[in-house]
Amino acid sequence: MSGRPTLTLEDLRDQVRAFVAARDWQRFHSGKNLSISIAIEAAELMECFQWQSDQEARESAVPDGALAYAVDELADVLIYCLAMANALQVDDLGAAVLDKLERSGDKYPADVFWGRFK
Repeated sequence: MSGRPTLTLEDLRDQVRAFVAARDWQRFHSGKNLSISIAIEAAELMECFQWQSDQEARESAVPDGALAYAVDELADVLIYCLAMANALQVDDLGAAVLDKLERSGDKYPADVFWGRFK
């Protein structure tokens, strides 16, 4: 997308940590404030597709201004999630994701839930 090297999750966390520290924002980054910020940014992401049918939403996901705006909002959500992981001192966010996927896999086995959302 930008020609930049691929970064690991830890690289991104370090970048967010440095960005926050350079502005002395750590004191504002409580779990409460960051969870609210995540919800606000997620709502802004949803707004990109508001009032669209499923088909229109799929068609809008093409490289143009609308997609760029959605990607920006998605990045905002991820930045706040990484900031929250930093604030809560989550040691290994990758392991947390894998653990959650494993528990979800147990709860929703692929052979039972294939092609189903309920």
